[in-house]
Amino acid sequence: MIGLLRMAIVAIPATIWYGTELMWLAWRKSPRLLRRREEIPVVWSRILLRAAGVKVVLENAEVIDPDRAQILVANHVSWFDVIAIAGWVPGKFRFIAKKELEKVPFFGPAWLASGHISIDRHDRASAIESLRVARQRLEEDRPTVVVFPEGTRSVTGELRPFKKGAFVLAIQTGVELVPAAVLGSREVMAKGSWKIRTGRTVVVRFGTPIPVEGLQLEARSALTERAQAAVAELLAQGM
Repeated sequence: MIGLLRMAIVAIPATIWYGTELMWLAWRKSPRLLRRREEIPVVWSRILLRAAGVKVVLENAEVIDPDRAQILVANHVSWFDVIAIAGWVPGKFRFIAKKELEKVPFFGPAWLASGHISIDRHDRASAIESLRVARQRLEEDRPTVVVFPEGTRSVTGELRPFKKGAFVLAIQTGVELVPAAVLGSREVMAKGSWKIRTGRTVVVRFGTPIPVEGLQLEARSALTERAQAAVAELLAQGM
């Protein structure tokens, strides 16, 4: 429990401090928000990683192009997947994640102020609207949009079936997909556990981008399967 206590001592004040700054800038409609919403998630994530004693190693990161939009699809086994990617993925990024995060004090409003996208997994109309917002973000900000297409964290660590939303988004926008595998994060903190194991390494391994230009919506199932196979292959390489 020492790892959790140390993490809490650092994470709670950091979240309040940076969350308040983002909410204040958003409320004032300050021009500084455009810069700080890119900087703060990176700084916040690295503070948390340092507190947890977690090192992040990127592999094949050159496939991430900070100058153009991409959709990153990765496996999901731990909250440290999010923190590792947010702390180290090159360039601008926006996450698509469950709507429940909006309710987390300080974090939720700061999350929205940073331009991330919430999706209601139980409301089809809301989910479609979230995809529309994601398309707008890709067109306007040209970030790397990060999606965990399993929809939730895997308890066992095994790759769960991918949902099709991210692949519909890719086809609709013509934005290429980048498969990624996050390894070692479950050993830091598994789903359903409050135990944080310090002194671990998390590897984020990026795969060869998958082009989608010219694909029609009828190809979404095949694209989903191709992306899942690519992520599975990256995971199979191990640490």
